[in-house]
Amino acid sequence: MKSKLLIMSAALIFCSQITFAQKKYSQKQIDALKAEVSQLVQENHKMSQVMVDKIFSFAELGFHEVESSKYLTSILEENGFTIEKGVSGIPTAWFATWKNGEGPVIALGSDVDCIPKASQFPGVAYHKPMVEGAPGHGEGHNAGIPLNITAALAVKKIMEREKIGGTLILWPGIAEELVAAKAWYTRDGLFDNVDLCIFTHVGNNLGVSWGQSSGTGLISVEYTFSGEAAHSAGSPWRGRSALDAAELMNIGWNYKREHLHPLKRSHSIFTDGGDQPNVVPSKASIWYYFRDVTYEGIMEMYETANKMAEGAALMTETEVSSKILGTAWPRHFNKVIAEQMYQNILKVGLPQWSEEDQMLAKAVQEEVGSSRENGLPTKLDTLGLPVTQPVSGGSDDIGDVSWVVPTVTLRFPSNIPGLQGHHWSNAIAMATPIAHKGVTQGAKAEAMTILDFLLKPELVDQAWDYFKNVQTKETQYKPMITADDAPPIYLNTEIMNRFKPELQKFYYDETKFDTYLEQLGVKYPTVKRD
Repeated sequence: MKSKLLIMSAALIFCSQITFAQKKYSQKQIDALKAEVSQLVQENHKMSQVMVDKIFSFAELGFHEVESSKYLTSILEENGFTIEKGVSGIPTAWFATWKNGEGPVIALGSDVDCIPKASQFPGVAYHKPMVEGAPGHGEGHNAGIPLNITAALAVKKIMEREKIGGTLILWPGIAEELVAAKAWYTRDGLFDNVDLCIFTHVGNNLGVSWGQSSGTGLISVEYTFSGEAAHSAGSPWRGRSALDAAELMNIGWNYKREHLHPLKRSHSIFTDGGDQPNVVPSKASIWYYFRDVTYEGIMEMYETANKMAEGAALMTETEVSSKILGTAWPRHFNKVIAEQMYQNILKVGLPQWSEEDQMLAKAVQEEVGSSRENGLPTKLDTLGLPVTQPVSGGSDDIGDVSWVVPTVTLRFPSNIPGLQGHHWSNAIAMATPIAHKGVTQGAKAEAMTILDFLLKPELVDQAWDYFKNVQTKETQYKPMITADDAPPIYLNTEIMNRFKPELQKFYYDETKFDTYLEQLGVKYPTVKRD
């Protein structure tokens, strides 16, 4: 489906084709407005802290970001944004739009979901779950949208006063850990009338890159085998085991691993292995991620896996079906936006870390046996350049967005270097002054960059020139999902139904407590020698 809001704004000419007609600003005037917007962000540091802590306390898995989405959209609605909820058939997905006349359309996105079994008291430098076995923000997705809101509201104030034309759109990366939303957004045309996209993601430094990124794209597929049940002891010969088929497929794929290129990655879990041992399983499912650094490599792995699934079904006289649960294209970021943003990063600089901040960081690094035990960074990263020799690794479905509109990812310093990722240790900093300071610095860089593209629309033209004549000159985006593929919004339901009643007891009440650490009674920092 097409976004209703974007259809309503269809009168907007595709802005990459024109130069925007509005007041011309000198560089001196632009610099003054950027200094002002940076100060506005700083003045809203308390608002940012509350949002960061609030989302951390909800601890919601992908497709179940109910409280997070309700809270964030309420803030945007109160500030004049029009909210479209349930986009792309995803109940927790939304697009928030504020328009101030004709001008560039700038989308600001970030993820919001958390990690299974990553529950952790913030500010405590060792494993201490808030709810044993529950989800937690072991990736740091609680900080990105608060950063975007802080930057957007600061820019909005200046746009209104100065009568600067343009549109701001804020949106969440729902279920990013399942890479199961952004491909649906792009398929449904939600970025068709957008001029550029700034995405934000938590990191441990303040930085941006352009060109082909390190890491992979992927396709996420679940194979389900159907057989015939029977009494496992009384008449097993009458059964056709779906679990045998799933296991045979997995054995075949594991033999295939020897012959995979080192840049490829694949991993799997069994999602259904039968009901009980005395019944021959009539249903069984196995779920794979197939990763590579190119679209072609991903699809080659997918086709091979499909053949293995068919072979396993033949060997066991079962039937097999498959379902795509998520996709992510390899990422490619825009040179013009990245270079402009990096100049603002140089002006903003890193936060001033306190002795307590560094103590927590070093204690966590020591606790998990990190190779880096020097605490938080005190020197900015350089501008990230295109990868000349591809490096395998993780995926992010912002890759799909980056192939339909000029896009960059701003990484902001709200977490601790040297941690393993997707782990309880990555949650420790995410509701502490480390996260709060990193969000404020990131919001300054983002707000200043937004003003650059609003006030110098020739930059928008240049960004699209790179997109058309460099990025997509030889590589064309092909969605891995079809019009018939539905987002798997049923995922994580059982886990959230189990843990949400306990997690609710820990929701942050900002009306009673200054910070979440105060509500939890956590001394900052809490390290083992205390």
